[in-house]
Amino acid sequence: MDAILEIKNLVTGYQGKDGFVKAVDGVSFNINRGETICIVGESGSGKSVTSMSIMRLVEFENGKILDGEIKFNGEELTTKSNDEMRKIRGSKISMIFQEPLTALNPVFTIGKQITEAILFHQSISKKEALKQAEELVRLVGISDPKARLKQYPHELSGGMRQRVMIAIALASEPELLIADEPTTALDVTIEAQILELLRTLRRERNMSIMLITHDIGVAAEMANRIIIMYAGKIMEISDTIDLFDQPLHPYSKGLLDSVPRMDGERGVQLNSIKGSIPRLNEVPKGCRFSPRCPYATDKCHDEEPLLEIRGNRQVACWHVEQLLEKDELQIITKGGELIGS
Repeated sequence: MDAILEIKNLVTGYQGKDGFVKAVDGVSFNINRGETICIVGESGSGKSVTSMSIMRLVEFENGKILDGEIKFNGEELTTKSNDEMRKIRGSKISMIFQEPLTALNPVFTIGKQITEAILFHQSISKKEALKQAEELVRLVGISDPKARLKQYPHELSGGMRQRVMIAIALASEPELLIADEPTTALDVTIEAQILELLRTLRRERNMSIMLITHDIGVAAEMANRIIIMYAGKIMEISDTIDLFDQPLHPYSKGLLDSVPRMDGERGVQLNSIKGSIPRLNEVPKGCRFSPRCPYATDKCHDEEPLLEIRGNRQVACWHVEQLLEKDELQIITKGGELIGS
C-alpha cells in the first residue's frame, strides 16, 4: 500500500501546573492514500493531540513533540520550520476542527474567509478566488452559494457552519484531511449528511481522511481501519470488519459492548466500562487499562505490553488468547455489512 502518512514512536507532551506530562506516548501508525482511518477512544485518550502533532500545532498550546517521526509523502514534518509548515497546513494537509463556531472568525463573512484560504495557497485574482469559493460552497451542499458567501458565521446553522469548514479545508485540494469530531454538536440527520459528504469527497478526490471520534458507530460507518487509543497509547489497530467481528483488546471489547444493538432486548441495561481514564500525571504502571480491565492479572499491573502484530492487526495485551477463547461477539457482520452500529 502507498502510505501518505507514517508516524513512528510519537511522543508529545504538555507543561501543566502539575509538571510535564505525556499526552501521546509512543504512538505508531500509517495512513494509506485514499484510505479513511478512525481514531477512537474516550476523552483524554490522546486522539486530538495526535492530530495536532501532525499539524505541528501543539507548539502553539504550550506543547512539544519530544520524540518520534511524522513523515508526510516521505518528508519529515517534525524538523520543518514554522514557515515551511504554514505552506503544508491547509495546502497538502487540512484540518476540520470540532466546533466550527469557534474556528470561524465571527467578524468576517463566509466568502471572505474562504477566499482568504484560497488566496493564501494560490496566485490568482480575488475575483477568481471568489468564483472558486462559490463552487466550493456548492460542492459541500449549501444552497444559494452567492447569498451564503455574504453571510456571517452566526447567521448559519451548525450543519452549514461545519460545511463551510469543510469548504475551507478543501480550498487547496489537500491530500490528507484530518477531521476532529466533525459531527459532535450536530443532530443525527445532519451528522449523516456530513459523513456522506466526507465519503463522497474521499472517493471523488482519492483523498485520505483521518477521522477522530469517540463514537464507535461513526467509525464503523466511515473507516477502512480503526485505531483504538487509551491514555496516550494505542491499544489496537484493525480493519473495521475484523474489529467488529472479534475485538482483540479488552478495551476495544468494552467500547463495542457499550453500543446499543438493533436486535437487543428492551429494558436491558447497556454495558459500561467501570472506572475512568487516568489523569496523565497519574498513569498506572504496566498496562494503562489494567485498573479497569476484567482480565487483568499481576503481570498486567507490573509490565506494559507492546503493540504486537497479529496477522493483519496489531494489539497491546497480555491476554489476547483468553479474550479469543471467550468468543463473545458483540457486533457482527451480515452479508458483508456492519449491523448494530
